[in-house]
Amino acid sequence: MRIGPEPRTSTVEAIKGILYRADLTLALRVSFPLVPQTPLTALPKGIFFDLDDTLCAYWDACKVGLRRAFEAHGHEPEVMVGHWAAAFRDFSKEIKSPDWYSGYLLSGERTRTEQMRRALLRVGVEDAELAARLSQSYMEERHRELNLFPDAMDLLTDLKGRYSLGLMTNGPADIQRQEVEKLEIGHFFDPILIEGEMGVGKPKPVVFDRAEALMNLTGAEILMVGNSYSHDIRPALERGWQAIWIRRPSDVPPSANNDAVPEERPTDSPAPTAVISQLLDLRPWLFPS
Repeated sequence: MRIGPEPRTSTVEAIKGILYRADLTLALRVSFPLVPQTPLTALPKGIFFDLDDTLCAYWDACKVGLRRAFEAHGHEPEVMVGHWAAAFRDFSKEIKSPDWYSGYLLSGERTRTEQMRRALLRVGVEDAELAARLSQSYMEERHRELNLFPDAMDLLTDLKGRYSLGLMTNGPADIQRQEVEKLEIGHFFDPILIEGEMGVGKPKPVVFDRAEALMNLTGAEILMVGNSYSHDIRPALERGWQAIWIRRPSDVPPSANNDAVPEERPTDSPAPTAVISQLLDLRPWLFPS
């Protein structure tokens, strides 16, 4: 039996104890990583995804397609993409007019060719046949380059059967259906809502009315995942949906100025449920342990 005070632990032993506890804490964190706290008010029953630049890299495909089309027809790509962008910024204001919109809904060919015609006019070339060839080449090259983001297919595969999944996308009927087919994702979604097929697109309330009716869900039962604050996120929030905004550095259209940045949220507008930079970020919230 020991009588008297306990011997003091040496400094070396004390340091060893501290290091052991630190190593143990680190090992536990590696083995059981912390799960980010969910921003969702509740797990949704249904999820609507936007398509272009949410699930697939549309703007990147557009940029490659434009350069290849101009280069294949003997034009300096850098120069002509700039003229195409300037022409697009003017022409985009007319696409929803009665002269263009009904045709645009069915097929992207007419407006795409007109866009090329106006780009050529900016360099003093008036040639309808060349505009048509450039338009077709651009469409084919863009379609060839279009791919899902790397984390999209696995996520959709894992979500299927756990949640009702819908697709909600703007654009001409023919182009959007071609994209869905090329990306091989149509079987994940019911319903698929396409502007060209409905005759109206986001952010019109009737689109979200139809989405709720077809999924038979309302309010926070639905989660919207999209890359556009104005077309996807704000109208979803105004319906009482949950809405996750995906913002990537690549989300800048070829029609933008060289110093353009991805869309910003307007001042005094409602905040999204969350902001993410990749689809992978959804996993901890949609597959809670």
